[in-house]
Amino acid sequence: MRSLGQGGIGALVSFVGQVRDINDGSSVSSLTLEHYPEMTKKALEKIEGEAKSRWDLIDTCIIHRVGTLHAQDQIVLVLVASAHRGDAFSACEFIMDYLKTSAPFWKKEATSQGERWVEAKLSDDVAKERWQK
Repeated sequence: MRSLGQGGIGALVSFVGQVRDINDGSSVSSLTLEHYPEMTKKALEKIEGEAKSRWDLIDTCIIHRVGTLHAQDQIVLVLVASAHRGDAFSACEFIMDYLKTSAPFWKKEATSQGERWVEAKLSDDVAKERWQK
């Protein structure tokens, strides 16, 4: 992300996601995220590139944590800078919808009922569909 003191930035939109402490009715104590670094890097670059091709953005930044995180830990940060808020808000929401459905992370929750892999949600796919050209 370029310096915020640079000219032209009129809007900076951020999203910080946290590990849920409850999911699908169960208490969650931790979440372990696995990934293949090169595959993940390429997917994140593709998502950022697509956002930059759709909106007039100055810069973007995606930070997604991996490994074992505990409930309420921060898991993802998305920053989008643009001249205008509309582009920044739309691009940030687009990036998050694509991260949820297209980024290669495998998630395992430790719950009060034991460990379980987190399944893809239909609602995430529906959110992504609205961005289809």
